[in-house]
This record gives sequence, structure tokens and C-alpha cells, in this order.
Amino acid sequence: MSRVAKNPVTIPSGVDVVIKGQNVSVKGGKGTLALDVSPMVALSTEDGKVLFAGDESVKGSWAQAGTARSLVNNMVIGCSQGFQKKLLLNGVGYRAQAKGKVLNLTLGFSHPVAHALPEGITAETPTQTEIVISGIDKQAVGETAAKIRAYRPPEPYKGKGIKYADEHIIRKAAKKK
Repeated sequence: MSRVAKNPVTIPSGVDVVIKGQNVSVKGGKGTLALDVSPMVALSTEDGKVLFAGDESVKGSWAQAGTARSLVNNMVIGCSQGFQKKLLLNGVGYRAQAKGKVLNLTLGFSHPVAHALPEGITAETPTQTEIVISGIDKQAVGETAAKIRAYRPPEPYKGKGIKYADEHIIRKAAKKK
């Protein structure tokens, strides 16, 4: 049985949560998100909290309730604070530049890479070797950061490539004669 679903989601001030059947809509200062929850999960609001419950007669319903709780919690955090991922470029001549909805990357290829950002995601480049991806949807922020990192993942010998700011690259020793 899921213990995650037993914790209610606290709704902070400035955030509105509307439940219509199995549809949850969260509106906050940063934007609006919506989610359709599994029919196995019962939703309710009480005293500024969203409560989740699974159907005891259906196998796996508490797991679905725990998943729904995590998704709604991420929606509430995203609409109130937002999410961000920081990427670092390591390598000679590697640089990034954000122009509107396009992130221009120079990664040692024979051509520059222009990555179009999806709707609701913004990219900032405080320096030429830092990229900050931000938005209200946690899944979209993580997916965008992973796609940018996939252009040139860090290699284990010199550490060149694009890495997350909190990522530690395990280095290998060079070949010995």
C-alpha cells in the first residue's frame, strides 16, 4: 500500500486548485496546469489540502493514488515557485546563447546547434558556459534539459560535454603504455 498517497498536498496562498470529477486544475502566480487523474483515485479538498484515496477493491489503486499525489504536488509547486535545471558546458570553444525561443549551442561540431524550446519553457544564459532551463511543468523542464544534454554528454576522460550543475562525472585514467 502506498504511503505517499496518505500525505495530503498543502495548497499555499495564491494558488487555486479546482477538482471537477477526475480533472485537477491548478492556477497560480506563474501559470495554470491541468491533469486528468486515473478513475481508480478518489480526490477531495479539505481545509486547504488535497486528499487522495485508492479503491481497496482494485489492485494497484493505491499506487495510482501515490502517483496522482506526486503529480498534483509538482503542479502546485510549479504554479507557485516554478522549476529550474542548470546545465554547465565544459570544453574548449563550447558556448551557449539564448535568443527568444531558440538556444544556440556551439559544441565542437562542424555546425552550430539550434535547439527550439517548447511552449512554457525558457532558457537563460548568465554566462557563455551556463544554461538555466526554467518553467512551471517539472516534466517538461527535465525533458528539455535532458535533450540539450544529449547533444554532447560528458565524456569520462576529460569531462568535456554538457552536464547538470549537480552532476559528478566519474573520471577514467588515460591509457598507459
